[in-house]
Amino acid sequence: MMMNFDVLEEDVIKAKERYIENISPLKLKIFPSKEKQKYILLRFIVKLFDKDKKYSEKEINEILKPVYEDYVMLRRYLVDYQYLDRLDNGQVYWVK
Repeated sequence: MMMNFDVLEEDVIKAKERYIENISPLKLKIFPSKEKQKYILLRFIVKLFDKDKKYSEKEINEILKPVYEDYVMLRRYLVDYQYLDRLDNGQVYWVK
């Protein structure tokens, strides 16, 4: 499911103020229900991963755990929104 939104700088600023508790290290207050807000936050989250590295599911989880308590949901959205790709068996992940 490829998502594409027209994202303005003010959208990013609002998302940061509303959903991000801390930018470095990244920590979310809450995860939004609106698709455009999810898209914006996932752009921040995907920056935690190295584009040239392959990750196990466990490694992905370890990176996402400090970001938000429901790290499994974050991992799923990163794949659904095509920020991350993975093998069908879920054993290897990488940044798209």
